[in-house]
Amino acid sequence: MQYEEDDMLMLSGIQHFRFCPRQWALIHIEQQWDDNRLTIEGQILHKHVDDPFYRQKCGDQITLGLYGISDAIELLPSPSLEDTILHPKYPGRWRPVAVEYKHGRPKKDEVDEVQLAAQTMCLEEMYAIHIPYGVFFYGELRHRIEVAITDELRNIVRQCARDMHEIFSKTVIPKAKYERHCDKCSLKEICMPTIAKNCTTVDTYLNKHLYT
Repeated sequence: MQYEEDDMLMLSGIQHFRFCPRQWALIHIEQQWDDNRLTIEGQILHKHVDDPFYRQKCGDQITLGLYGISDAIELLPSPSLEDTILHPKYPGRWRPVAVEYKHGRPKKDEVDEVQLAAQTMCLEEMYAIHIPYGVFFYGELRHRIEVAITDELRNIVRQCARDMHEIFSKTVIPKAKYERHCDKCSLKEICMPTIAKNCTTVDTYLNKHLYT
């Protein structure tokens, strides 16, 4: 499936969606947002992306229906014509690699990797090339980590993109479900997952309190 320009969703939202579909919907459908220490530290780090990297728009991923800007695109010189690009300012052939900056440490799940994979797939579609890996720079560790963009990650990205478009088109906010990661979410007070956990349906309430 190919999406029109008006149907494009923000690529950066795929990380929110993988973390919690409700969080993503609150941000991108209801336009809700609130900062906490973690989000502010992340914003500060992103303002200090090093100059030697080539910074540009990732472009529109028509088949995923996503658009966005990468933190940085690193250009590596290559003697090959295969899977390389030309740059108007720099002679020769270059292999582009998406570099994503994170303020903390690598996560135990693949939430961060999904965002990096989406950026890489976007670059691949822009230039009609294959890019086998991307790079994270974690501010707390102060070093780079290469991540292979596997078929499994690519399939997760495709499924997330489809689900995001479906929810966005219906404008229905997923129900709150309290989990451990809710405590670190900047939207916890807006989402109120602990209240939702203790809520019951009208039918259950009536059956329990009126019809017994």
